[in-house]
Amino acid sequence: MILIPVKNLSNAKQRLSKVLDQSIRTDLAHAMLADVLQAVAAYGREDASLVTSDPFALEQAAQLGCDVIGDEANISETNAIEMATQICAARGVPRTLVIPGDIPLIEAEDLAMIFEHAPACGSVLVPSRDKRGTNAALRAPVNLLPLRFGNDSFQPHFQAAIATNTVCVVLSLARIGLDVDNVEDLENLSAFPGTKRAQELARKLGFGGGMTGSFGSREAPVTAVEQ
Repeated sequence: MILIPVKNLSNAKQRLSKVLDQSIRTDLAHAMLADVLQAVAAYGREDASLVTSDPFALEQAAQLGCDVIGDEANISETNAIEMATQICAARGVPRTLVIPGDIPLIEAEDLAMIFEHAPACGSVLVPSRDKRGTNAALRAPVNLLPLRFGNDSFQPHFQAAIATNTVCVVLSLARIGLDVDNVEDLENLSAFPGTKRAQELARKLGFGGGMTGSFGSREAPVTAVEQ
């Protein structure tokens, strides 16, 4: 099961408030989520559920045939995933892959890469581009370790995974690694090759004069940790 937590997008991307007004930030959040869902639909080999109560997300789920786990509390991604994890465990779901709705460069082949490297019992973690955050987390079983999202979530997730005494695979995937939280991210989103909806919007807004850092290779070597 792929789980995609989506908070209310009418207040999305507050960290960009100095350069974009709320209506544009919401448009950007809508475009990014649509890009993510398109990749999930193109992959098509795993059930997917949006964890949300946002109207746009619900509309997208209906159009693409995704399930919805209602998140009426709308507190945080961490809270939403805790709730969804309990539901998945009760339903007997064997594994979950949690991805955010703001990694618009993701492609079906990135999802395939994660599932191809997934251990029968263990985890796969994909860090953000700066190696501080976690932009994808697969767990088998679904409640193998708690997920706590934020700017510095990767190392806590990695240490928690090791503490389970199961295999932890770390994949560095450039497209998943780029989430969008600041102007630098928007510049890099626009400059990265492609015509995703979020990229086109970023270019229309005038971002993309050049990458502000190196993306490196699309796929870095796999690191497997087993105890």
